Amino acid sequence: MRAEAGKQAPDFTLMNQDGEQVSLSDFKGQHVVLYFYPKDMTPGCTNEACDFRDNKEKFSDLDAVIIGVSPDPVESHQKFIDKHELPFMLLADEDHQVAEDYGVWNGGIERSTFIIDKEGNLQKEFRKVKVDGHVEEALDYLRKAS
Repeated sequence: MRAEAGKQAPDFTLMNQDGEQVSLSDFKGQHVVLYFYPKDMTPGCTNEACDFRDNKEKFSDLDAVIIGVSPDPVESHQKFIDKHELPFMLLADEDHQVAEDYGVWNGGIERSTFIIDKEGNLQKEFRKVKVDGHVEEALDYLRKAS
């Protein structure tokens, strides 16, 4: 099942930075900002993660949880979180199956963000994201949707 706006978002279960299994369906009742990024510790990905970190309160105020996904392993995610004090979970999609389900795998991750509503429906897709200004763009969408 491929992700498509207006339809149920593909559910998945992946390991987070603590080695715990996390499913998208665990977040029913909250908005989910699901963002896919290529690699921990790289400049663009670090900037994007820090932008989400610096705006976490604004997302929380809109009843939204932020979840990052990349093909990096759990250990790499834990180091990334520790180094940059990221207050949200990062999921390890090492076989890139979830990235494929969301149509963002093209031999590597295409930086993308998906806004999923409280019922688990995919509301908005941001594809081929440019880091500068993107987090504000996602916040603006959520403010209008709430």
